[in-house]
Amino acid sequence: MSFSGASECSVPATKIEITVSLVVLYTQSRASQEWREFGRTEVIDNTLNPDFVRKFVLDYFFEEKQNLRFDVYNVDSKTNISKPDFLGQAFLALGEVIGGQGSRVERPLTGVPGKKCGTILLTAEELSNCRDIATMQLCANKLDKKDFFGKSDPFLVFYRSNEDGTFTICHKTEVVKNTLNPVWQPFSIPVRALCNGDYDRTVKIDVYDWDRDGSHDFIGEFTTSYRELSKAQNQFTVYEVLNPRKKCKKKKYVNSGTVTLLSFSVDSEFTFVDYIKGGTQLNFTVAIDFTASNGNPLQPTSLHYMSPYQLSAYAMALKAVGEIIQDYDSDKLFPAYGFGAKLPPEGRISHQFPLNNNDEDPNCAGIEGVLESYFQSLRTVQLYGPTYFAPVINQVARAAAKISDGSQYYVLLIITDGVISDMTQTKEAIVSVSLWRVWGVFSAAMEELDGDDVRVSSRGRYAERDIVQFVPFRDYVDRSGNQVLSMARLAKDVLAEIPEQLLSYMRTRDIQPRPPPPATPSPMPAPKHP
Repeated sequence: MSFSGASECSVPATKIEITVSLVVLYTQSRASQEWREFGRTEVIDNTLNPDFVRKFVLDYFFEEKQNLRFDVYNVDSKTNISKPDFLGQAFLALGEVIGGQGSRVERPLTGVPGKKCGTILLTAEELSNCRDIATMQLCANKLDKKDFFGKSDPFLVFYRSNEDGTFTICHKTEVVKNTLNPVWQPFSIPVRALCNGDYDRTVKIDVYDWDRDGSHDFIGEFTTSYRELSKAQNQFTVYEVLNPRKKCKKKKYVNSGTVTLLSFSVDSEFTFVDYIKGGTQLNFTVAIDFTASNGNPLQPTSLHYMSPYQLSAYAMALKAVGEIIQDYDSDKLFPAYGFGAKLPPEGRISHQFPLNNNDEDPNCAGIEGVLESYFQSLRTVQLYGPTYFAPVINQVARAAAKISDGSQYYVLLIITDGVISDMTQTKEAIVSVSLWRVWGVFSAAMEELDGDDVRVSSRGRYAERDIVQFVPFRDYVDRSGNQVLSMARLAKDVLAEIPEQLLSYMRTRDIQPRPPPPATPSPMPAPKHP
């Protein structure tokens, strides 16, 4: 069960096993910010350097900030910790453990005034079944005829069952035209998407007849499970397709055809965690819109407006995304730019100026450093225009061009009001980048550049990959005023595609993850002599 506050319908990126030298693990609710006990290790007697056997298995979502708290106790009784001695605690995000060197981090224990509490060593391991990919092929025989002037145009829809009894779509096959005996192409799907690691969880498969207007006709359904599907590695498996409505109405009803699982195989592939554990860094760059269309920063209607009580819309988006992605960049130095402003003292219009006013080194120290430089720029530059994306995209592309070994993956966050003046040049920049480099563009409001449905194209060339994610900020403003929840929802959708984009890049370049660095044992304290 996910501890992160995601709905049961969400599929975690993977499952992570945490090894900790502590007693009690707490997780924080995304909505209420309350800490809840997740689990406890066993008690180990008479040692200052316990190495616990019991592991914590957590659902890991790259796109969410999953806060953890580790409390360490000295317990006199194995069965009663109602009055334990508190030895210290550590706070950190799960992403910090994953993003640490070799997915290991060491943190000092705090919480006891005037006392050094020691340290806690955390390691993360991905469970093996999270990297499995199932490949299967199916055909059907004697399906019901649905089209008046033809036969049927069948396709399959796969659903994963959830713990609350609902179903979530996880795959659609292609449509095979005008036949009652279709043979679908083989397809691959992550096992976690099919059953979320539960091999006996119900998988429902619906059979439809495709219609051009989208009102597809239901032919029938059948259920199975990953465990049952896997039996097809040795033999064909035949399922009856049943239409519950027909079955109730017709006494002589047998079925609406059959579906046969022709083949089924399982392979393992490299995962996002493999690359991060092997040292791949996410190189995060920010570009913020300083054009006049954003409104006067002193007025509440402006996207740049900072009230005494809450962050501006732009600052909120930057903080939400940055606080998650910074865990995967070891030096925590982030280039940050503005565009569309007049710069002092001569009033030159710039479409790519460093927020820290340092042309030689635009890096800011941490997300707090980016925010500080952003606030300073708001006080010194004049919002102007027009809105050009291409200059800053090309700037990041030039940096990315210098690194092609997979050690870094470039992510550019563009925060804008969506009024763009150089769409043609921006498309050209995106297509050129996706053809030869390693990064993704994330915009707060540019639907035309999002390649989810139609790949971005320029002068007859198409982007090699979908590297743009459109997220309209207005959809993430919480009506109750809960800014924490708003930021969490925004970051979740902005960042959700990064793991698959990174994997897509690595696969197309045949770049394998490096082996994780060897563990460096922590120095053991010298024994005390009387």
